Amino acid sequence: MGGQITRNAFYDSLGGPFPSTSHRCHHKPKRCLPIQCGSVGGPLHISPLLFHPNAKGSQIVMDVVQKTVKRQASFCNAITFSNRPLALYEQVRLKITKKQCCWSGALRLGFTAKDPSRINPDNLPKYACPDLVSQSGFWAKALPEEFANEGSIIAFWVDKKGRVFYRINESSPMLFFSGVRTAEPLWALIDVYGLTRGVQLLDSEIVPPDCLRPRSFTTGRSSSFRREADDSRLSVSLCDLNLQQEEGRNAHTHSHRHTLQLASASPSSTCPIPQNSLNSQQSSLLPSALESDLHFHQLRGAHIKTLDEQTVARSEHTREERTLVFTNRPLRTGETVFIKVTKSSPARSGSLSYGVTSCDPAVLRPSDLPYNPEALVDRKEFWAVCRVPTPLQSSDILGFLVNPEGEVLLSHNGTNVGMQVCVDNSRPLWMFFGLHGAVTQLRILGSFYAHFLGSARRVDGLSRARKMKNRKQASSGGERLQREGVL
Repeated sequence: MGGQITRNAFYDSLGGPFPSTSHRCHHKPKRCLPIQCGSVGGPLHISPLLFHPNAKGSQIVMDVVQKTVKRQASFCNAITFSNRPLALYEQVRLKITKKQCCWSGALRLGFTAKDPSRINPDNLPKYACPDLVSQSGFWAKALPEEFANEGSIIAFWVDKKGRVFYRINESSPMLFFSGVRTAEPLWALIDVYGLTRGVQLLDSEIVPPDCLRPRSFTTGRSSSFRREADDSRLSVSLCDLNLQQEEGRNAHTHSHRHTLQLASASPSSTCPIPQNSLNSQQSSLLPSALESDLHFHQLRGAHIKTLDEQTVARSEHTREERTLVFTNRPLRTGETVFIKVTKSSPARSGSLSYGVTSCDPAVLRPSDLPYNPEALVDRKEFWAVCRVPTPLQSSDILGFLVNPEGEVLLSHNGTNVGMQVCVDNSRPLWMFFGLHGAVTQLRILGSFYAHFLGSARRVDGLSRARKMKNRKQASSGGERLQREGVL
């Protein structure tokens, strides 16, 4: 099938399957020193590994030394290649320099037998998976999201049997996929996708095969492969490709029903909604470039746990819960904050609470946070509390904007819900949320800042007009009183 990754590609020449992606090689690693490639005076005369200067996606920005790339916007169109072929067992080492939490999926890593110098960048597809891997001479797979953390160092390489391995931060090697043709030159393929927004190429290393050889995989091979086949992380490219083929066969009769079935599937289903589809749906509801400096504050209610800086989840209780969370900084006038409902429980009633306050969360204690957010309005600071007027479910995206007039505007899945409340925006305002009812988990996708120069001028003009009107009224009132002899 060329570069297409299928389940059959996971069988070696003996007819047995390789271990699952999550299988770690439990052999005790030998103390072998890696050989630095491209180092001055090194034993191997291999040029430094760089990004190819021309064969890159339309959203890729590259530094002048071809070591660092960053995706400008969106979640895709960020395929890159190495500037030269790789040696067998030569480890491509990458450091994740930027993470953007509003997307699903992470780096796609692999190899190609096509010389990037002969690839027209205008013809590069949006995605490495499934677009490139469905073509002959391309092999790639998605890195599990939990490994795609900012600062992590990922190494991947191919052995003489065409098996691709990877490791995270000097961990034990893990089998990634197999089926790569090693009889021809191979260039690295790196798709800066989804959560991963920026990567840096480090010096590559060649580690002797004896130092990486896993022990025999004969024990429990069939059972481990069956578990892998039921693992939704088997290969995002496989899921996307299967969905693409299925939709192609049933475009007119079953595509809508197929999408609904996937949407309601449990996390353990073999093939959930492909990340490309999820991200495409989400990108239509978001600006092309989101700022990622807005997080949840470390202060939170007693029944809230933080999964990362941008995601909070509610602990499940049958009784009343303290579930307030705050933004880590005040909002700017004209800044739209995008929040995604990542988990919901239809069996529970109640809507999401939200609001703004002039109270810096840093001066509060968890014990200051009430069960009912509406009790906060009795405090001395400014507090405005609202509830989302429409029912929410998982994957819904909400947008909150405080405009120069002090109006809090709400959008729901790209639809303007309208002005919800007027607030005093003459002082810094933090945003807060209360996870009650059906909503059990939220994620801050990011924010978008728009300058409201026209609105600001209009507000200033209205202020000046009011002042002039007040002066005229005061002046006419004084003249009237003088005529009446009062003054």
